[in-house]
Amino acid sequence: MTHHDDLAPATRAVALGRPAREPGAPVSTPVTFTSTYVADGEVAYARTSNPTWEALEEVLGSLEGGSALTFASGMGAVAAVVALVPVGGVVVAPRHVYNGTTGLLDEREAAGALTVRRVEAEDVDAIVEACAGADLLLLESPTNPMMELTDVPAVVRGLRERYADARPVVAVDNTFATPLAQQPLAWGADVVIHSATKYLAGHSDVLLGATVVADGRADLRERLRTHRSLHGAIPGPMEAWLVLRGVRTLHLRLERAQASAQVLAGRLAEHPAVTRVRYPGFGGMLSVEVVGRAEGAERVCGATRLWTHSTSLGGVESQIERRRRHPLEVATVPEDLVRLSVGVEDVEDLWADLRPALDTA
Repeated sequence: MTHHDDLAPATRAVALGRPAREPGAPVSTPVTFTSTYVADGEVAYARTSNPTWEALEEVLGSLEGGSALTFASGMGAVAAVVALVPVGGVVVAPRHVYNGTTGLLDEREAAGALTVRRVEAEDVDAIVEACAGADLLLLESPTNPMMELTDVPAVVRGLRERYADARPVVAVDNTFATPLAQQPLAWGADVVIHSATKYLAGHSDVLLGATVVADGRADLRERLRTHRSLHGAIPGPMEAWLVLRGVRTLHLRLERAQASAQVLAGRLAEHPAVTRVRYPGFGGMLSVEVVGRAEGAERVCGATRLWTHSTSLGGVESQIERRRRHPLEVATVPEDLVRLSVGVEDVEDLWADLRPALDTA
């Protein structure tokens, strides 16, 4: 398919997914509210497709370099990818991933549907070794919330050299980085996953997920599309429109968040209450470990006025939380780890609010 590679990603985010430029036509894609269609057209029922989804999928597919499908939520997208694994199959995943993904894999393993092999996200050789006979390699880079990076190109090369055509499907959750920071399909991954709720939408007002499949894997796209339809994991047209509107400013929001995160990472490293800063060097997400164990971390989160104490990320507002407060978070995540999602506020205001909150640790 055409990805408009002659245009910069920021331009594609703004220009694609628009109505045809005809006299009197709207500039913005309208929201199409319908449950059914007139017979004998390409679409018969709204659980199969919707013009508002298609506009968003055009943009996301171009940004990631593949073919996109939208889902009701990020977990809907993750579940569809995990459903690619046959009964009794094997999934390889990092020890530290989003706790919803951890919960889903644990639930499927407990039911006898699959086996999970846990690996360290930064150990390329161990990842490749663990993929012997596996059906799916499900990566995050950076990982949530430990901010570990996986050398995805090296992993893909290792899989091709060792297993050739018998290698597992490689899926990468690209929610933290966004397609503006990295495109895993260009490194040889088969599927990219997004919680579009986060950076793509960017305003903490919608739930939506997406998968983007490499152009040479139409078989995977069809299986994911069938899963979406049969399991009813479809987005509403209003939700799709909200994410489409959010994507228009993704490059601006990410640039601001990243610039501020880099400033804050440096200052946090010098604060006496911070024992470790986890920042991969790009993006708007970072995690810190603080003195005072769990109680100290909770005091920090509860003492901010500008930073919102909440469990999400990627919005225009800055958000903060201690991740181990959630039961599904794995025990190897430090109990004093605080995850920070840097928004688009003035960085000096963010620091002026965060610095005294850290003092409470």
